[in-house]
Amino acid sequence: QVQLVESGGGLVQAGDSLRLDCAPSGRTFSSYAMGWFRQAPGKEREFVAAISWSGWSGGNTYYADAGKGRFTIPRDNAKNPLYLQMNSLKPEATAVYYCALRLDQSTRYYLRAYEYRYWGQGTQVTVSS
Repeated sequence: QVQLVESGGGLVQAGDSLRLDCAPSGRTFSSYAMGWFRQAPGKEREFVAAISWSGWSGGNTYYADAGKGRFTIPRDNAKNPLYLQMNSLKPEATAVYYCALRLDQSTRYYLRAYEYRYWGQGTQVTVSS
């Protein structure tokens, strides 16, 4: 059974940084696209960031407006691509964060939750003001 195991969440202050890791277990993925989503209390799950698969040259990335310029996914798929680096965090970033993955060999990234097959269990990020 395939699982995505997340880690790296926690309680931080506004302006701090966090790195969220997403480690697949149960099988090895040779080519894939991945995304990050988050869900705050009382709100729907929303898109945060996505990266396509494009072999060893690095994937194409896309970020929601809330994270542009502050959130990054590594572009080199050859090296530990399954993490989200979040800098200059704001209190409104408080939510449970989920990583998601789909098998893919295109240069396309995916912005909608239903486009992903595999999901992590979520990790809580709390940003205090």
